[in-house]
Amino acid sequence: MKPESFATLPGQEPVWNMAPGRKVALKLQNQQTGQNVMAFEEVAPRGTATPLHLHHDSDEVMYILSGQFSFKVGDQTISGGPGTCVFMPRGVPHAWKYVGDETGRAFICYTPGEAGKAFEEAVTLQGATTPAISVDDNPFAPLRDAEILDRHGWELVGPPPF
Repeated sequence: MKPESFATLPGQEPVWNMAPGRKVALKLQNQQTGQNVMAFEEVAPRGTATPLHLHHDSDEVMYILSGQFSFKVGDQTISGGPGTCVFMPRGVPHAWKYVGDETGRAFICYTPGEAGKAFEEAVTLQGATTPAISVDDNPFAPLRDAEILDRHGWELVGPPPF
């Protein structure tokens, strides 16, 4: 099936409130792109961090819109602000932390979109306005508990490295 063109206007996207001050707004979903890409904008308060993880079936790209982020991709550590674009290949462990003073924003996409299905499912399961319950300060814990991450090719390989 050939995907049709699609646009998401501001305010039309489903939003998942992952934790206080942290939210994900789904911009392009798999069913809209023929599974080719899934994209979202993330708002991250100071100190937001992901555990070290990898995706078996998707590459990830993160473009910084505002704020300062630190990344660990494989053995490389990178820091950058607005305009920084980081490619995280499938199968390579990676993590990021927001280190700026003000709330940061980033645009993230998965290609193909398989890894993004975890976020699409979380929005459906948690509801568009229901905060996720975080366990041990791990925002992915609700996804892991629901086995959503495994189902969509994620593997948690360690705690946040920062």
